[in-house]
Amino acid sequence: MSRTLFRNGTIWTGTGHTDIGHTDIGHTVTALTVRDGRIEAVGAEALAAQPDADQVVDLEGGLLLPAFGDGHCHPDHAGFEAMGPRIRDRASVEEIVEAVREYALAHPEDEWIIGASYDSTLAPDGVFDARWLDAAVPDRPVVLRAWDYHTVWCNTEAMRRAGVDASTPDTERGRFARRADGEPLGTMYEWDAVDALLRAAPARTAEDLVRALQIATETYAAAGVTWIQDAWVEHASVDAYIEAARRGVLATRVNLGLRADPERWREQLAEFAADRERVRALGDERLTANTVKFFIDGILENRTASLLAPYSDDPCTRGMPVWPYEELVEAFTAVDALGLQAHLHAIGDAGVRAALDAVEHVTRVNGPRDRRPVIAHVQLLDEVDLPRFAQLGVIANLQPLWARTDAAMKELTFPRIGAERAGRQYLIGSLLRAGATVAFGSDWPVSDPHPLAGLPVAVTRENAEREPAGGWLPEERVGFDAALSAYTAGVAYQAFAEKERGLLVPGMAADLVWLDADIRLMDPHDIALRSAVRGTWMSGARIHPPSDRRSAQ
Repeated sequence: MSRTLFRNGTIWTGTGHTDIGHTDIGHTVTALTVRDGRIEAVGAEALAAQPDADQVVDLEGGLLLPAFGDGHCHPDHAGFEAMGPRIRDRASVEEIVEAVREYALAHPEDEWIIGASYDSTLAPDGVFDARWLDAAVPDRPVVLRAWDYHTVWCNTEAMRRAGVDASTPDTERGRFARRADGEPLGTMYEWDAVDALLRAAPARTAEDLVRALQIATETYAAAGVTWIQDAWVEHASVDAYIEAARRGVLATRVNLGLRADPERWREQLAEFAADRERVRALGDERLTANTVKFFIDGILENRTASLLAPYSDDPCTRGMPVWPYEELVEAFTAVDALGLQAHLHAIGDAGVRAALDAVEHVTRVNGPRDRRPVIAHVQLLDEVDLPRFAQLGVIANLQPLWARTDAAMKELTFPRIGAERAGRQYLIGSLLRAGATVAFGSDWPVSDPHPLAGLPVAVTRENAEREPAGGWLPEERVGFDAALSAYTAGVAYQAFAEKERGLLVPGMAADLVWLDADIRLMDPHDIALRSAVRGTWMSGARIHPPSDRRSAQ
C-alpha cells in the first residue's frame, strides 16, 4: 500500500465556502496524503505521516486543487480540428483561404478537405461565399465549420457533390444563405442544411476517431481535467470510444451524451440502452454512457436560437426550434424511463423555457427520482424562469468564457437581440443566488478547453482588453471559490460523482491538479498567462505529464 504526501504549498479543499461573494476564500490546508488512489488525510494529520510516505511531492509554493471537470464539450470535433487545416486563429477570410490552399497542396490524397473553426465575424453578417474557397481549391470539396459548429462554409464543388442547388429547400431545421437568383451561396445553418452537405462526405474512419479522442483527452489531462461530458455522440462513434478505452488511450474519464434525433428517436431507444450496456460491460471507469443529448434550439449568432419575442434585426423570425414540443416531451419521457440523464442544449429564452417545461413534464409523468437533468449554455434567460432551475433540480451548465463582450457578442449577438435582452445573458451569479447548481464547461472546440482561461471571466466579466471596467453585467460576477467549485464539485455533481470527486477530503478519489501559483491571490487577468498546470492525477495516478501513455496506432 503506497502513500504519497503533498506538501509545501497551499491545498484548496473545496470545502467551507458558503456564498458567491468576492471575499470568501474557502478552506485551505498545507498537506495532503494519498493512499492507494484515495485521499487519506489532510492538514496536520497528513503532515504527521511524512516519515511513512513512499513519495513526497513538493508543491514548491503552488496550489493543489480537486481536479477540474468539463461538463460540456466535443472531444472528437476538437481532435479532428488538430488533424485538418488549421484555421481557428486566422484573422481574415484571405488567411483562411490561404491555410486551406496550403493544406490541400500538402494533402493531395484527401478526397474531401474538412476543417474548423473559422471566426464568423470575419464576413459581413457571418455570411461566407463559396467562391472565396473556389479560388484556392476548385476541384475538391472543401467544408469548414464555424467556431459555433452550427454553421458551415463550403466551396462550390462540395455543393455539387452533395446535390445542393437552387431547388434544395430550406426546412424547419435548416436553411441556406442564397444569392439573388436562389442559388446557395455557400453558408449553411443548422441540422438539415449542414447534413445535406456532410452526408456526401466520406465517413471518418474508426482509427481517425480513436486518434482524435487520444489528442483531445491528453489535452484535457494537461489542462488539469479528469472528467468530461461529450455532449454530442452519434451511435456510429460508440465503437471507436470502446476501442479507445480498450487500447488505454483515453487520458481522462469520458461520459457519452448520445444524441437524440427528432426524426428517429423511437428506434434510438434500443440503441441507447444497448450502448450503455456495451460500455458498462467494459468495466473501465474511464468510459460511461449514461446521458442522452437533446438539441432544443440553435444559436443567436445565426438567428436559430429560439426566442420568446422576434429577433431585433429580423422581426419575421423567433428562431429555429429543433423539436416540436410535443415530440420533445414524448422522447424525453421515454429516455428518462430508461434511467438515462438528459442533457439539453438551450440558448434562447424560449429554448430554455421549453427545456424547463419538458423537465417539469417528465418529473410529473415519471415521478420523482434522482435524474439531475442538465440544461447547457443558458445564454438568454427570462427572469420568470430563473427560480425554476432550483425548483426542478436542473443543473445549469454554463461556459464562463462566453460571458464577456468579445467580437462575436458585439458584432453578431447584440444586434440580434437588442439592449434589453443583451442584459439577460449568462446570469451565473443570479442562478447561484437563486439556489441553482451550476457546473462549468467549455464547449471545446467552440472555445478554449482550459479552465484557467474560463475562471478569470467568471470572476471579472471582462474581456481580454479588461473591458468594460468593472465587468459586463457586474452583478453576475462570482467569487473565486464559486468559480472553482463550478469547475470541480459542480461538475462532479453533474456526473453523479459528488461522493467520489470534487472535494479534497478523506475517502475521496485522489483526482488532483497542481498549479504553479495560488491563482486566488493573483490579478485574475494574469491567470491564463502567468500560471500553469504542473501536474494532474486521476485516482492517484499521474496522468500529466504522461509517463507511459499508449499510442492510438
